[in-house]
Amino acid sequence: MTFLEKLQGAERQNGSLLCVGLDPEPSKFPSSLKGDASKIYDFCAQIVDATADLAISFKPQIAYFAAHRAEDQLEKLMEHMRRHAPHVPVILDAKRGDIGSTAEQYAKEAFERYGADAVTLSPFMGFDSVQPYLKYHGKGAFLLCRTSNPGGDDLQNQRLASVEGQPLLYEHVAKLAQGPWNLNGQLGLVVGATYPAEIERVRSLAPTLPLLIPGVGAQGGDAVATIKAGYRQSHGVTTGAVIVNSSRAILYASSGDDFAQAARKEAERTRDLLKAAAQG
Repeated sequence: MTFLEKLQGAERQNGSLLCVGLDPEPSKFPSSLKGDASKIYDFCAQIVDATADLAISFKPQIAYFAAHRAEDQLEKLMEHMRRHAPHVPVILDAKRGDIGSTAEQYAKEAFERYGADAVTLSPFMGFDSVQPYLKYHGKGAFLLCRTSNPGGDDLQNQRLASVEGQPLLYEHVAKLAQGPWNLNGQLGLVVGATYPAEIERVRSLAPTLPLLIPGVGAQGGDAVATIKAGYRQSHGVTTGAVIVNSSRAILYASSGDDFAQAARKEAERTRDLLKAAAQG
């Protein structure tokens, strides 16, 4: 089953557009686990088990594991998700952006070592930095396009005088991803929830690509505005998927031993909010 097929299946089965971000920070763990980096797997696995029927995808952020020398725990967590939530695709949030043999190794890391269904990439070194990932047929690759941070304006919102029509850089990325770069229908785009007008613009330029949208929850993005800007259906079939990520608001919904139950409650609330917006 390809990434896109798994994504469509999870949307139908779980009635969800919610991506649960897995950004484990031991200093924020509940009291019984607090500060113990050896418990990253235990914490994340409980979150996964509590939300597996509510999510369209899971998104572990690799830096939160690597910073604590917990790559072995990430491997264990990926296996846990494949075993206990096989219908939910996993997006490895790595934001890799290199070329040649280095990019080939990063692709091998994402898809062979960790067994991810998709990965996030920085496309700003050009197509050479994307192509190695497309050799893994059926896997997905999400290109940074219009990110949620204020500093994104420094580059993404600049006009390209050398390109016909002088598009903004993020608009040019969207066109490339929808068009010549999308060799096997594997590409998607990352667009921040804090910029709903830009989400709508990206959707107009890339009408069929899945959009990974961080920034809902702790970062303040408007979930309803996000869905209205990016989600598209035709005759009951999703033609422009959105994957709306929430991390901290779900992971740290409680600082007590009920953290998994609290995470489930917050995930269910967000899932239902997104679902209502999509249906409205």
